[in-house]
Amino acid sequence: MCWLRASVSAFSRVTLSNSLKGPMWNMLRVRCLRGGSRGAEAAHLIGAMLGRVLHGQVQRTFRSSSSAVAAQPVHAVQVDPVPEPVAQECPVCSYNEWDPLEEVIVGRAENAHVPPFTVEVKANTYEKHWPFYQKYGGQRFPADHLRKAVAEIEEMCNILRQEGVTVKRPEPIDWSVEYKTPDFTSSGMYAAMPRDILMVVGNEIIEAPMAWRARFFEYRAYRPMIKEYFRRGAKWTTAPKPTMADELYDQDYPIRTVEDRHKLAAQGKFVTTEHEPCFDAADFIRAGRDIFVQRSQVTNYMGIEWMRRHLAPDYNIHIISFKDPNPMHIDATFNIIGPGLVLSNPDRPCQQIDMFKKAGWTIVKPPTPLIPDDHPLWMSSKWLSMNVLMLDEKRVMVEANETTIQKMFEDLGIQTVKVNIRHANSLGGGFHCWTTDVRRRGTLQSYFH
Repeated sequence: MCWLRASVSAFSRVTLSNSLKGPMWNMLRVRCLRGGSRGAEAAHLIGAMLGRVLHGQVQRTFRSSSSAVAAQPVHAVQVDPVPEPVAQECPVCSYNEWDPLEEVIVGRAENAHVPPFTVEVKANTYEKHWPFYQKYGGQRFPADHLRKAVAEIEEMCNILRQEGVTVKRPEPIDWSVEYKTPDFTSSGMYAAMPRDILMVVGNEIIEAPMAWRARFFEYRAYRPMIKEYFRRGAKWTTAPKPTMADELYDQDYPIRTVEDRHKLAAQGKFVTTEHEPCFDAADFIRAGRDIFVQRSQVTNYMGIEWMRRHLAPDYNIHIISFKDPNPMHIDATFNIIGPGLVLSNPDRPCQQIDMFKKAGWTIVKPPTPLIPDDHPLWMSSKWLSMNVLMLDEKRVMVEANETTIQKMFEDLGIQTVKVNIRHANSLGGGFHCWTTDVRRRGTLQSYFH
């Protein structure tokens, strides 16, 4: 306000002296000098007139000063621009498991670590492998095996590119680093199975919260590419991250034999409780407007309900179940490979299969896997043979050593793209697990009526 005081001072010295001239001012001054009632009236009138002159002068001075300030150049604060969708086709778009595949994320085996042998890991693995986890938990997978797995996945990526598919990879991460939250301490695992953590629904990428403590920070390997998809127009949603406190797990989950597991699964008992929402994305499988999910060792009903509310009303979530002693991830049990066409594991029959038959779907039972008994499968079953990746309705990526399922596909009129990933299987996944399809050329449709 210094400029205002200076302006008024200048006004007093110049403007007022010039204004107090003329016959009227002379008469008023004389009356003031004479005193009395007329003198008081004259003094009051002079004050009022001076006030009006002052007010007008201040207003003119303020307007002049404001104009001068506005005319000066403004130095803006440098800030990062807010990302906005660019005017182009969204880079993320996938509604089902079989439309023509254009872009895919393929996981990394590099630096993969065996998860610490905690209660949730124990509940998801078989007793014959428990000594392996007790010995190697928190350490790298055996070096020679891991080296072969890395080479297999590199070759898989090359073949996908040859088939016209754009391939994206997560960032290399040091999974040996131990981390601590207010509720637990753990080290990491890997970024090998993007299907477990990322689910694409339309133009939206959904980050799953996960249920294993060793996978709590797995999302970090995918964040750079997800941010880039977001900048280019994709939607990006992160499901509520669980605390993974002890209350999320049944610490006394009673498992020793396969019979124990069958009994508990039949009773609807799992190692994860309903303490907070949790789910792995791989327990969901998409068929347009209808998405099917199982309650499993890593996906609870609260997690399923979160997804149902989040995707409503455009998508319908259907809970299905199987005669499975160790349910974890649906795509080696029930793999939808085309419109109204599903591979259904004969060892784990779907308990709601009649509703698919009534909808006119074709149910195909894949042949028994050929993987040898002595091949290490520390984190999965032999049924990874049916964990295939559809490149489109007429092309499928399948294990090179599984000749019987190759013939099954050929009988269905589907061309097989053969790739050997036997050592990569040992880390817990087949082609579907090792990938997340980012973009398929298709539209949102209904296939389940």
